[in-house]
Amino acid sequence: MPKRTPPTFPAGERQLIALGGRLRAARLRRRLTQAVVAARVGVSKQTLAKLESGVPSTSLATTLRLLQVLGLGQDIDRLAADDELGRKLQDLEQPDPPRGRSVS
Repeated sequence: MPKRTPPTFPAGERQLIALGGRLRAARLRRRLTQAVVAARVGVSKQTLAKLESGVPSTSLATTLRLLQVLGLGQDIDRLAADDELGRKLQDLEQPDPPRGRSVS
């Protein structure tokens, strides 16, 4: 049975392609071949090529291993680190503080 590729939105496809391009550029800046990096990541050269092309079927675990091999593993910690919208929504759900009795 062929692998099912999850649907992506056009913006998501552009982001995957852009990420793949950045990962490829990082590999090339380090003067590493696809064969060397694929071996270090533990995937085939074809899988690495798919990741660098932005194919959505590549696993997140493979992407994380690639980031580690390229010395960019800490970058993942910045994803969604500052969830400003989520915090605002959470604050809206907080009950109002109890009001003290006023002394007249």
